[in-house]
Amino acid sequence: MTDTPSLPPVFHDALPVAAWMDEKTRRLPGIQPLAPGDWLRVDEAFAGQMALRDRLIATRREDVLALAENTRPAAEELLERVLSEIAVHPGYVVEAETVRRPDGVEVAIDRRDPLATAGRLVQCDLCLLDNPGGGEHALLGAVLCFPASWTLREKFGRGLLSIHTPVPRYDADVAKRVQRLFDAVRPEQPLWRVNALSYGSAVLHHPRPEYAPRSAPGPESYVRAERQCILRLPATRAVVFSIHTYLLPRARLSEEQEAGLIAHPFHRFSA
Repeated sequence: MTDTPSLPPVFHDALPVAAWMDEKTRRLPGIQPLAPGDWLRVDEAFAGQMALRDRLIATRREDVLALAENTRPAAEELLERVLSEIAVHPGYVVEAETVRRPDGVEVAIDRRDPLATAGRLVQCDLCLLDNPGGGEHALLGAVLCFPASWTLREKFGRGLLSIHTPVPRYDADVAKRVQRLFDAVRPEQPLWRVNALSYGSAVLHHPRPEYAPRSAPGPESYVRAERQCILRLPATRAVVFSIHTYLLPRARLSEEQEAGLIAHPFHRFSA
């Protein structure tokens, strides 16, 4: 349950958005419209996070990548969407067969392996959900390098409500609202939300089986936040759920954020 030992912890300098600071983001599901061009971000932790992503995809592929065969067209469409988005980003150089990332690393464009390729191009984890038979959306593809106390192997193939077991406050009412959002999201209007968790661990790759016993509570020294975006792919109609993870020592919060956190404490996880 630890990152690669040879790589140091990767921290952000500051938290750009704190879920507990705004009533709109404190309430579940806290969804807001995503501004055009604001899906894939590059921040000060890019190089460190990407080095870890490269290592995990190369050495722990079975833990961080899964794809149902009938979801391959959606994965291929997702890779093309990622390529089109980063092509206009000033930090990337996109060519016919390779991409040079903002950290200078060149990545081969392997369309035979769309999720692994996409996962090495961008900072965020990428999940594909679909409901080909109608009903609840299920997790049918993902490159997930930075899970926050869950495992891809355990959640793969499950529906939204089951995926969120045992997330506090994610009850049947919230599940219905989230399912309506997944049904209604349009290709031209993606959505986003943000969460926040308090951890005693600085580990980014933090898988945890659903009902594994928790460690004894320790000092909650780190804040982990996920900027989650929801997009509809226009051709396959699959839904992309992306997760950009922020991690920093709690001491790096602004004075205003720290005061807000005391007033509105969020859910806490042990390491």
